[in-house]
Amino acid sequence: MNLDEKSLLITGGTGSFGKKLTEILLNEYSPRRVIIYSRDEYKQFAMQNDPRFQSDRRLRFFIGDVRDLHRLSRACDGVHVVVHAAALKQVPAAEYNPFEAVKTNVIGAQNVIDSAVERGVEKIVALSTDKAANPINLYGATKLCSDKLFIAGNALAGSRNTKFSVVRYGNVVGSRGSVVPFFLSKRKEGVLPITDQRMTRFWITLEQGVRFVLSCLKTMKGGELYVPKIPSMKITDLANVIAPEADHEVVGIRPGEKLHEVMVPEDDARNAVELKDRFVILPPDDWQRHDPLRSQGRACAKDFKYASDSNDCWLAESELSEMIADLGIPEAEEWAIEKGLR
Repeated sequence: MNLDEKSLLITGGTGSFGKKLTEILLNEYSPRRVIIYSRDEYKQFAMQNDPRFQSDRRLRFFIGDVRDLHRLSRACDGVHVVVHAAALKQVPAAEYNPFEAVKTNVIGAQNVIDSAVERGVEKIVALSTDKAANPINLYGATKLCSDKLFIAGNALAGSRNTKFSVVRYGNVVGSRGSVVPFFLSKRKEGVLPITDQRMTRFWITLEQGVRFVLSCLKTMKGGELYVPKIPSMKITDLANVIAPEADHEVVGIRPGEKLHEVMVPEDDARNAVELKDRFVILPPDDWQRHDPLRSQGRACAKDFKYASDSNDCWLAESELSEMIADLGIPEAEEWAIEKGLR
């Protein structure tokens, strides 16, 4: 799909992902307009005054919540593409405020689907998370439900030319509330709290995540759940890169947290296809639109599982160092200078 002269809507557009996606769209494509849909007026004000976006007449800012079907439907008027990035993502907050997470992550997802079908949107990509695979916390459970809703949205669309797909990937290096900024802030204390020395995670940069979503948007036929092939790293290796001189204090796994993350569970492998740079979980219905994809890829073994501890690609310390140095936050800049990377 050519995005030039298209109108795009980004829910949760003032978040880290939304801003990076907007930056790439405005710099590398020629969209007719990019609509930022979010509920925080201050974040919209700050984004409007960001030098990357200031005075760009292709940008539109809609204050609204994905919980509000009427407002969302109005925002989708004349839109060709929706990237759904809005969600309540903090695991502890979702555990303590469970129905708030349901209203945003589940009911909000259905509102996006209904609005897109009603307004004739052509393509919708919804962002998922590794926590949606075999979920053990409410956030993961709501995102799994959201994933199922978006895949089923293709049947709801009926004869309309509206297609839904999902993108699932792992931890974004340096995202708000993540472990990298936390370790950077704690490193000078000489002790880093480690949940479990065996813990592993998938890692991806913000830009890699955005470009992966764009690649899926261009090729999707509807009903696919895309998973990028990305490296893993042990939490102790991350700690050693950030603060090699610091001691480790094992504090235990937090409620709702996994020892290792999974992105393609065994039960989904029977419907998964492996390509060079990604896995694609296809809908259980044998839709003809995916026949070319099946022929391009290799069917995954029935007992296959794509998990962070059994991954065959591991992040080297030098690669992680470059990722941290490129974060663009003050703590990372200071760390990179100290390490001689800048």
